[in-house]
Amino acid sequence: MILDRESLPFLVEGLERLEEGFTDLPQVQKRTDLESVREVLLSVAERMQDNYPYFHPFYAGQMLKPPHPVARLAYMLSMWVNPNNHALDGGKASSRMEKEAVEEIARMFGWRTHLGHLCSGGTMANLEALWVSGRLRPGSRIVASQQAHYTHERIAGVLGLSFTSVPCDGKGRMDTVALEETLKSGDVGTVVVTMGTTATGAVDSLAEIIRLQASYRFRIHVDAAYGGYFVLSNALAETTRKQFDVIDQVDSIAVDPHKHGLQPYGCGCILFKDPEVGTLYKHDSPYTYFTSQDLHLGEISLECSRAGASAVALWATQRLMPLVPYGTFAESLSACRQAALRLSEKIAASPQFTLPFLPELDIVVWSPVGESASAVSTASVRIFEALEAEGVYLAIARLPRRILDSAYAHFTWDQDHITCLRSCLMKPEHLDWIDVIWEKIQEVTG
Repeated sequence: MILDRESLPFLVEGLERLEEGFTDLPQVQKRTDLESVREVLLSVAERMQDNYPYFHPFYAGQMLKPPHPVARLAYMLSMWVNPNNHALDGGKASSRMEKEAVEEIARMFGWRTHLGHLCSGGTMANLEALWVSGRLRPGSRIVASQQAHYTHERIAGVLGLSFTSVPCDGKGRMDTVALEETLKSGDVGTVVVTMGTTATGAVDSLAEIIRLQASYRFRIHVDAAYGGYFVLSNALAETTRKQFDVIDQVDSIAVDPHKHGLQPYGCGCILFKDPEVGTLYKHDSPYTYFTSQDLHLGEISLECSRAGASAVALWATQRLMPLVPYGTFAESLSACRQAALRLSEKIAASPQFTLPFLPELDIVVWSPVGESASAVSTASVRIFEALEAEGVYLAIARLPRRILDSAYAHFTWDQDHITCLRSCLMKPEHLDWIDVIWEKIQEVTG
């Protein structure tokens, strides 16, 4: 079965159980034209056929991971109530579920005390972190690597904060020597450390940046939107593992459950180590926060209305698969990592391709061999298009010479970048499909 339907009876059973909590209400006459609903829904299904098969292992392009069936079902089940987690009276049960789920994520990073909540995604999570940084360190600069997500510079502009990007080393990680030169100016308030860049999956040298923090006294915000859950994986290289082992020492963390956390879009999470930053959010809304003296999630969030369904789905997924090392969830991450290593081994052994560096997480970047940067870029695009015609979907990434120079030292740099092939092997099923995908790659490259 390509699209899971075996779990649908559980949704009906769940609805019956949910309805038991509201049996004392008088009946309301429904005015829905069910046949019209059916016709529109089937039209939606037809329109949605115009999509890449994001759910299948043949899709290894962008960062798209199917939600777990329990997340999908829990989300749909909550839609019959449609809670809003801004205030407790709008999301009574789902707000509690959000607090519990977020606490479990904080514990995953080694924090017993924290302040945090869900949000629409990594962009909003990073915005809140940099907003707090700007309030705590007014007039200071935000620094991130040149391979950090582009939203950091954009967010800094929105917040009116000064921003500087720092060059990367030959593996796509922030160059800590260049970082220290930047820090010597004395006006850096926050360093954004990326744990899993979107282009290559590179993990910045957090341990070294923490060492620099002792001398230069800046805040550290970790953008772990993509890579954060790999803190649970037992399949990382030793150098990468060392960076995750010290993540509990940072000031704030952004992570996206709607990436590796098996959640529907949009479900991001922002965490602060110091709960006292909650005072920065303080505001009054006497028409909103009136049902309870307990903390309303809107009191510690820049967003107002938020889907309680996201919290319900996340809570259900973490109940089914706890965020613990060596558990089912952790093993599924390790399978993604193993898939990346297996594909890398095939690429490295092939005379047709160049593998500039080993993957740190589950993103693999490589290219066909060629005599010049432009020739390699053209060949990468040609392979990308040929694979798509065969039903295998990769991505392409334009990477600067600074990162790739050592791996492509013996050819002509007639442009300052190379367009490479890129694969996000986010599904644990990819491990079982690498051989088939590799056969397809071999077919289109001759």
